[in-house]
Amino acid sequence: MGRRRDTERVTEQVDTGLAELAPDPDRPGSWTLMLDGAPQSHVDLNDPTHLEFEYVRRLAAAFDLIAPAGTPLRVLHLGGGALTLPRYVAATRPGSAQRVVEVDAALVDLVRRALPWRADARLKVRVDDARAALTSTRDGSYDVVVADVFAGARTPARLTSVQYAAEVARVLRPGGWYLANLADGPPLRYARGQVATVRTVLPRGCLVADAAVLRGRRYGNLVLVAGRQEPPVAELTRRAAGDWFPGRVLAGADLDHFVGGAPVVYDEQATDSTPPPSGIFSVRR
Repeated sequence: MGRRRDTERVTEQVDTGLAELAPDPDRPGSWTLMLDGAPQSHVDLNDPTHLEFEYVRRLAAAFDLIAPAGTPLRVLHLGGGALTLPRYVAATRPGSAQRVVEVDAALVDLVRRALPWRADARLKVRVDDARAALTSTRDGSYDVVVADVFAGARTPARLTSVQYAAEVARVLRPGGWYLANLADGPPLRYARGQVATVRTVLPRGCLVADAAVLRGRRYGNLVLVAGRQEPPVAELTRRAAGDWFPGRVLAGADLDHFVGGAPVVYDEQATDSTPPPSGIFSVRR
């Protein structure tokens, strides 16, 4: 890769495409990771609690609210990117045991070299397929499983089925939580199917997203929070409403209405998630 200054863009071929690290002109020490032109992560090396992407702030809000502040958690991250959320958890919940699974070994190496994270023996990064890693994990090992896996800006089919969801439920402790980043656009067929599928094994949940995305007006990210007990809907609603880009929370009857009659997804019929509209990332920093 060679030497670089903090103002220089880094471009490097990795296993799953062309990775770019772009410096944030507004925040010294901050970088955006893009893969084949699609933004994957934004990290602030000086302040891991600064979260630029709105869906990441919604995932972080869920982390803040599912357990008392500062309580260490056991977390499995499916999808690594630039380790934005693992860095956040390490900063806000010291002592948390975190395992990050990322399929792209060259990407892990690039992030380790260019955007090193603070030394933490309890934060381990493993190069592996997400579903294979789940299958090899013992029952009840984690408090939280986070899914933020994209290949070519789409979530692979093998991570969208009820068989996959059952593996997630198996590795969670009885009071554990599944947090998933769902990217979809009109008519939200993929997101509806994912909520229906996950609720077969983790029946209590809510969905957090921008109002325009929830109404099927544009493509965007929806955060699913699912478990075996009721999520902190009131607190999540306040956090979403007070965000830089306010969001809405769907739960209870509203979530039932959102799902409608969407069918549960099985391995045999599973497909990759909805592709983003052409050119959508060209206007993003």
